[in-house]
Amino acid sequence: MTGSVDGRLVPAPRGPLRVPAAAPAKDALRLSIVIPTFNEARNVEPLVRELTQLLEPRLGAGFELIVVDDDSPDGTWQAALALSAHHPRLRVVRRRGERGLATAVVRGWQVARGEVLGVMDGDLQHPSEVNLELLSAIEAGADLAVASRHVAGGGVSDWRLRRRVLSRGAQLLGLTLAPGVFSQLSDPLSGYFMLRRSLLADVTLSPLGYKILVEVIGRTRPRQLTEVGYVFRERNEEQSKVTWRVYVDFVRQLARLRG
Repeated sequence: MTGSVDGRLVPAPRGPLRVPAAAPAKDALRLSIVIPTFNEARNVEPLVRELTQLLEPRLGAGFELIVVDDDSPDGTWQAALALSAHHPRLRVVRRRGERGLATAVVRGWQVARGEVLGVMDGDLQHPSEVNLELLSAIEAGADLAVASRHVAGGGVSDWRLRRRVLSRGAQLLGLTLAPGVFSQLSDPLSGYFMLRRSLLADVTLSPLGYKILVEVIGRTRPRQLTEVGYVFRERNEEQSKVTWRVYVDFVRQLARLRG
């Protein structure tokens, strides 16, 4: 690998899950999108290509994409690093000794240089073009802009019955255990959103499992929230990573927020 490619492999942060209030002035960008991955080697190239083609006309060089990979057995981090030779706004974090989607997102935000921080899945289930609507919502004054399956223009493409039951059950459980969080949005379980970096200033996050948005809302209580409809795509090739363990972590997280 060339030195320039190696330079885009960013050391994984350690320690408390606190996001710096500002990036260094010389490195500051408008937008950073974090993409947490695990075994997504086949999906990372089309996603990076889509996002680059989408964001360059709007932001020029004022954005970055940060793949945070949990040392995937399929070499996702290596595939992403190889792509960075042709996509200079792509940076890669390889995590070892720490796992979990929610903490991966925060670790990505910790190395991010954007004034606006975003997150989306790395498995092509989130349509890339919604990022432009989320960014527009932030620019219009929102502290937090969430892509929702449950507002006008939103939905799910072809969820199995089990997935629908688990999702609905999680919503009801959230309304029971943490109504202050779950009553603010139609889709507080979304993993696709943007927020102002300033919202996280002086906040220590302690998320569990997959549901990072629940943690963000519970710890920061944003004043202005906006939702943008999107249609969630079912995974085409791989099986869903949503398991009962994910929901056990979700209940534990709700208990923390309630306490």
